[in-house]
Amino acid sequence: MTGVVERNALWSDDQRRAAVEVARQAGSLGVVRLSFPDQHGVLRGKTIVAAELAGAFRNGCTVPSSLLAKDISHRTVFPVFTRGGGFEMPEMEGAADLLLVPDPLSFRALPWAPHSGWLLCDLHFADGRAVPFATRQLCRRVLDGLNQRGYDYVAGLEVECHIFKLQDRPLTPGDAGQPGVPPEVNLLTTGYQLLSEARYDSYDEIFEILRQPIEALGLPLRSLEVEFGPSQVEFTFRPGSNLEPADTMVLFRSAVKQICRRHGYHASFMCRPRLANIFSSGWHLHQSLRDRRSGANAFVPEHPAEPLSLLGRQFLAGLLRHAPASAAFATPTINGYRRYRPYTLAPDRAIWGRDNRGVMVRVLGGPGDPASRIENRIGEPAANPYLYMASQIALGVDGVDSALDPGPPADTPYEAAAPALPRSLGEALEALRGNETLHHAFGAGFINYFIHIKEAELARFEQEVSEWEHREYFDLF
Repeated sequence: MTGVVERNALWSDDQRRAAVEVARQAGSLGVVRLSFPDQHGVLRGKTIVAAELAGAFRNGCTVPSSLLAKDISHRTVFPVFTRGGGFEMPEMEGAADLLLVPDPLSFRALPWAPHSGWLLCDLHFADGRAVPFATRQLCRRVLDGLNQRGYDYVAGLEVECHIFKLQDRPLTPGDAGQPGVPPEVNLLTTGYQLLSEARYDSYDEIFEILRQPIEALGLPLRSLEVEFGPSQVEFTFRPGSNLEPADTMVLFRSAVKQICRRHGYHASFMCRPRLANIFSSGWHLHQSLRDRRSGANAFVPEHPAEPLSLLGRQFLAGLLRHAPASAAFATPTINGYRRYRPYTLAPDRAIWGRDNRGVMVRVLGGPGDPASRIENRIGEPAANPYLYMASQIALGVDGVDSALDPGPPADTPYEAAAPALPRSLGEALEALRGNETLHHAFGAGFINYFIHIKEAELARFEQEVSEWEHREYFDLF
């Protein structure tokens, strides 16, 4: 009797071949973690004993559909027990089951938990249809459209984060909540010493704790760097193509947090932690397109006076034109908008420049340079990589289809006349709500779904009394 995967042709030939080898390797393991990236880019799923993997390969593994109804605090913000479950879809009613279908090509053994295997999964309904709110599949769909045009998407990652030493204290019942009380931490360094050799040596212990398992996991790690702020570091990765960079990002973030916790550290990809003298973290996304027939970088300019090919310039212009809407996916948290400040190595307006770290989009390379690319500096490390990258592709392609011109580069990016980036998540969501290009690329249903979840997050934030308000008004009035 055939299973759901075979009956609905959910795997490619490459996946079917890979499943045979994965099943062999899994025989020496104790458990396999089946994980999917949720709407926030957080890995969720189930852990099965290795003997059950064959069944998961045939029929998937069930998880409740309510996982897709949760905001970032894990609160369910859709009425899942009403007709249509708040999604206007009978399949989502009553927290009904969805299927995690493992991707055998993603298999990895976990170096820090050697009894464990790790498989990324895609979400399907019981009849084999793809779940429209699954972000990895959404990204793959956008990539398929680009591939059909004759291009591969190529991306390299520069990811900043903070690593702290955990204070050892017991958790009390009062610490629980949605969300719970954040951990108490100490700095590893006081900063500010960008790329200081002495500072690197003080990080050497934690860098080695991280480097070895990250490389053993097969992630294309390139460098480990001392960033500007106290307890702030940066990791860079070699370029990958199509879905690989997004998979790298979710696996990397999860791995770093798990490894650090096991060794008494706390890693945070939050943009701007509320700690004294902390510096904001960003996620710089290096991008180009590769011609599928020739294998050549399609952004390399032919004329010495041009920073990019015509295709590259038009792609860049699309990112600038749609910058306010793209911010909703590049910077999807309330906290991330604390970073858009002038003269802080972060952008505050939609503008580009040649090798200038103050612009939104930095152009690197030139004639004859196969590494010619654009670096979008708008993102935060907490972004869902599938939505971030898919939105970049859709908006860049719109620039190509519309034959847009990015205009002249900015030499003084914080003084140039250019549209401001959104000052808040609410502003970004309003821009997204009115963006026809992203509605077409992602589907209106997904855009409305995403906005609903993020507006629930905003509503909770606006109901809180901040420390600033208490300090400002409590004693004065």
